[in-house]
Amino acid sequence: MNVKTGKGTVDPMVKQDARVPSAESDVAAFLQKAKEIAPQPGSGGRLVFALDATMSRQPTWDQACQIQAEMFQEAGKISGLSIKLVYFRGFGECRASRWFSSGTELAQAMSRISCQGGRTQIRKVLSAALSAADTEKIAALVYVGDCMEEDVDALCDKAGQLGMLGVPMFLFQEGLDGVAERAFREMARLTKGAFCRFDSGSAQQLADLLKAVAVFASGGRTALQQLEKQGGKGATLLLQQLPSAR
Repeated sequence: MNVKTGKGTVDPMVKQDARVPSAESDVAAFLQKAKEIAPQPGSGGRLVFALDATMSRQPTWDQACQIQAEMFQEAGKISGLSIKLVYFRGFGECRASRWFSSGTELAQAMSRISCQGGRTQIRKVLSAALSAADTEKIAALVYVGDCMEEDVDALCDKAGQLGMLGVPMFLFQEGLDGVAERAFREMARLTKGAFCRFDSGSAQQLADLLKAVAVFASGGRTALQQLEKQGGKGATLLLQQLPSAR
């Protein structure tokens, strides 16, 4: 199945699933409790963080960069967590940074990125993650974007390879592009990860979600299970998406 779509297109065939952690109340409950989780000592991890930096994301880019920078600074407090930034924009440009262990350095790198018009290059993002995973253990791949303009089967093939290496994908979608949602959900399934949609008008929600994923990358399922025991409904929803055996 080859699916291509323009940005902003909503697929009427895609039904909205109230069980995923996009329900505002459940997300809020999860995030509030996630801040209370202390990562396990010595449970360091490597997190690949990928961004769509095409022009359609310009309206929220500056605000998102600031809040994502805060996420990285928060992640820097977690012992042993390293983050690699991958982004695409313009005509065929896709770049991957070195591993950052300092939130400040990564924030500076992000501040130099500006959006440029172009098509999505998610396949290159997945290739970069596979290349990194070939040499080092990757705890997770986070992707933030608003659409998908590529061969979905080619993307799923790459995602399946990541899944075989034990690298879950956490895909966060800005907006309501139905074709993107369908592709993102499938990649999350293939990698035993999770999908969540966020409101472009609530960047803080995305920041909190990313902080929670950083905790997962450092503390793994144990951290989420601890959160669930504390009564966080959002943690329960996320654990429902993550298969029981990892």
